[in-house]
Amino acid sequence: MIGVPSEAIRPVATTRALVLATHPGPAAAVTAVATLLAVAADVPAGRTALLCAAVLAGQASIGWSNDWLDADRDRAVARPDKPVVQGAVSPGTLRRAALLAAGTATVLSLLLGLVPGLLLLLLVASGWAYNAGLKRTVWSGAGYVVGFGALPAGVVAAAPGDAAAPWWLVAAGAALGGAAHLANVAPDLEDDLATGVRGLPHRLGARTSAVAGALLLAAASLVLVLGPAGPPAPTGWAALGLAVPAAAVAALAGTPRFRRLAFPAVMLLTVLDVVLLLAGGAALS
Repeated sequence: MIGVPSEAIRPVATTRALVLATHPGPAAAVTAVATLLAVAADVPAGRTALLCAAVLAGQASIGWSNDWLDADRDRAVARPDKPVVQGAVSPGTLRRAALLAAGTATVLSLLLGLVPGLLLLLLVASGWAYNAGLKRTVWSGAGYVVGFGALPAGVVAAAPGDAAAPWWLVAAGAALGGAAHLANVAPDLEDDLATGVRGLPHRLGARTSAVAGALLLAAASLVLVLGPAGPPAPTGWAALGLAVPAAAVAALAGTPRFRRLAFPAVMLLTVLDVVLLLAGGAALS
């Protein structure tokens, strides 16, 4: 590039590669949901900002540890979307960034208090356990289920007083985590199998995984609408009216005729569940 010193280009490229290696889409989504749930649960603004930073640091550490630990596997299948495969960042740099982010997440989380801090860190620990080898076992979904179940519990625990998340909020988070695991693995099934990874979705197969993911999303909707005390609001019934047919379409993801409709259906279910999750958090305040 004319007029730009090479030593100025490299840091910019490395920074971009580090951002991409956090898996920015999922990291931003999880952080946004946690932050909005904190706002809905009336967590004070200062603590909400601290929680946001803690969750973001934890998610970054999970993304960086994934690309660091999977560097050899990603190179073996020439993953074009991985910065480490492109040579834009080294595994050593990712390792250092992951450890630094994990330490930062630990400090920030515990500043919220012991109980909320440990619950938020359970999500981080679950992500690291998945990356470190849980993904290769039949228990691959356990990290997602435990971690995403702990997230709303940690957010609610960060609110003033002795607030505790109700069972239905935790159960819905766990169900969303299980669905997220199945959806996250789906695009990489063939590459994973080629490098010896056989988690639960690989053993179930694409068709069964699609059905299981749709059922988990539908279950989250049911729990969020029917779990709270009292009769469901009209908006809750309306959400279920959308969730049931969307789940039916999403379950047909392995059928060529419905494959194009499956992704929008999954996105609709996910958005509905997130909205219901946030509404559930607001009901606690």
